[in-house]
Amino acid sequence: MPTSSWQEQVADKRRRLQESLPKEWLITPPPDDQLNRMDVPETCGLLTPRELEITNKADVAVVLQKLASAEWSSVEVTTAFCKRAVIAHQLTNCLAEVLFDRALRRATELDGYLAKHGSVIGPLHGLPVSLKDQFPIAGLETTMGYAAWIGKVATEDAALVQLLDDSGAVLYVRTNVPQTLMWGETHNNVFGRTVHPLNINHTPGGSSGGESALIAQHGSLLGVGSDIGGSIRVPSHFCGIFGFKPSSYRLPSYGIVNSLEGQEIIPTSIGPLSTSLTGIKLFMQAILSKEPWRKDPNTIRASWDANAYALKDRGDGQKLCFGILSSDGIMTPQPPVQRALEETKQALLRAGHAFIDWKPLKHAELVANARSIWLSDGGADYKEALVTGEHLINSMDPEADPMDVPVFRRPRDPLSAFQLWKLSKERSDLRKEYLDYWESTAAMTGTGRPVDALICPVAPYPAVRHGQTRSSFYTIPWNTLNYPSLVIPVTRVNPSIDTKPTRSEFLSADDEAVYNMYDPEHCSGFPIGLQIVGQAYQEEAVLAVGEIVMAALRTQ
Repeated sequence: MPTSSWQEQVADKRRRLQESLPKEWLITPPPDDQLNRMDVPETCGLLTPRELEITNKADVAVVLQKLASAEWSSVEVTTAFCKRAVIAHQLTNCLAEVLFDRALRRATELDGYLAKHGSVIGPLHGLPVSLKDQFPIAGLETTMGYAAWIGKVATEDAALVQLLDDSGAVLYVRTNVPQTLMWGETHNNVFGRTVHPLNINHTPGGSSGGESALIAQHGSLLGVGSDIGGSIRVPSHFCGIFGFKPSSYRLPSYGIVNSLEGQEIIPTSIGPLSTSLTGIKLFMQAILSKEPWRKDPNTIRASWDANAYALKDRGDGQKLCFGILSSDGIMTPQPPVQRALEETKQALLRAGHAFIDWKPLKHAELVANARSIWLSDGGADYKEALVTGEHLINSMDPEADPMDVPVFRRPRDPLSAFQLWKLSKERSDLRKEYLDYWESTAAMTGTGRPVDALICPVAPYPAVRHGQTRSSFYTIPWNTLNYPSLVIPVTRVNPSIDTKPTRSEFLSADDEAVYNMYDPEHCSGFPIGLQIVGQAYQEEAVLAVGEIVMAALRTQ
């Protein structure tokens, strides 16, 4: 690190980011009282009709087909998304790095290859793909929101970056994250706060909040995030897009920068976010087809399983039985989340599927176990990254006193190795107990099988105001269990039907806070998503079930 202060380093980094945005792509910012900015990319006049056609296409499979047929060139598609990403950034502060020159050189190479050979270079040929600011690219900084990491230039690409290049993807932006990553919102001292495009007073979630804000504005159709406690799923739910957390080690994480590096009891999972379910599926197929275990020693040797995706062991998907988790017993979902669950259930019943009620078996214990493991270092990981004197952000509330440290952010005493081993044993016992419960449902489903998947909330609320997220009780259990989870958009808040009920008794202090913060008029139009959860390493089955659920919802 140079001898200048961390504030000077941050100012220089922000200046460099701003100067990397083409001046001809800058717009007049909307007034502060224009809270909803979703329509600005289409109405600002910067994008041509052709660029609007390209960037408004939500289905990744369609875009890839047009690229493969040369109906659209990679150069024009890349240019369109670079421009729209710059617009999105000016509206929501979602970017941390732009790679436009590199991206356009790559797009030119791909167009030349297609013209010469008449075939694509890989399954993602010509498609712009965005990256969370955790994936190093040789020759570039990856700050991950830490001032101390400004100036640290990567000497090689992360494993996933290499595989995306091999697949023909065009990497063009990296997106903002919260300091430490361990937040359900997105704000750091380097780049500042990312806001929700539907209402800038609300958060797009975290820690993949830059990705979700960018994709919600169609500044990207497909991006890559990470998830240790909900960091792909909460932003996807908040922003109305698709997001997928595979089981850990199904996709390669080698070479990424991260918090809690070396903690592998409940590790980070790498996964995609997209405007379409086809984007999620094609991303998984593309990376798995490149044998990622040859790049990352921790990645399991498991190719795409076509039989699992065809649901061959689940009656070919003709009559499924779902477990439905309507409440975790800690925080009651707000009315629009409850409605999303009921509408999904009714749609699937009409499609010939069945349900059983799912008991939230020891969800509080699953969350407590994960948090104890993540905090077992006594805060040493964060301190190591704050060596420049940069302060630790203790609240996502813009009005919070920076010196006030809430209880949940106070460091715990570090644990001994033996104490950590006991937590690991506790995690294994919880996993076995949950597995036994899942398997026992074979006696209740009517199919002769245990439930084929679970359907549950992602969070008990839609996107909240900055600083109002609660603990991720609906997502962390699946990390502790290492279960894959797909988020699908289901509906939007409708104040006329999602009215606030009268309640006088509450499950917990968090439950009361969730009830009190609900204002149907204020969050009108915000997206509501749900999770589809399967057992460990059943990624293909979860994605196939997701398609069945989406088909049922579309026909209601």
